[in-house]
Amino acid sequence: MNVTLEIPEEVSQAMRLPPGEARTRLQLELAAALYAQGILSLGKAARLAGLSRWEMNDVLARRAVPMHYTEADLQNDLDYARGRQ
Repeated sequence: MNVTLEIPEEVSQAMRLPPGEARTRLQLELAAALYAQGILSLGKAARLAGLSRWEMNDVLARRAVPMHYTEADLQNDLDYARGRQ
C-alpha cells in the first residue's frame, strides 16, 4: 500500500524548505515521529526515511529520542553473544 499525503500549498510554502528537500525532510520527520511514538520499528522508520538503520539511529540520538530496547531485548542479545540462541 502506498499512501499519498496532500499538503495545502499555503502550508507547504510556510515550511520554508527548498523544493528539492521537502519530500525527504518530511519523510524523515514522519519516520522519527512514528518511531518515537512506538508506531514504527527502527528498521521500518529507517526505510521510510531512506536511511540505513545506523543513520536513523544517529538521527534519533541527536534528537534525544529514547531507543525502544527492553530488558528482554538485552537478555536476548546477551544470550546470542554467548552462543545461547
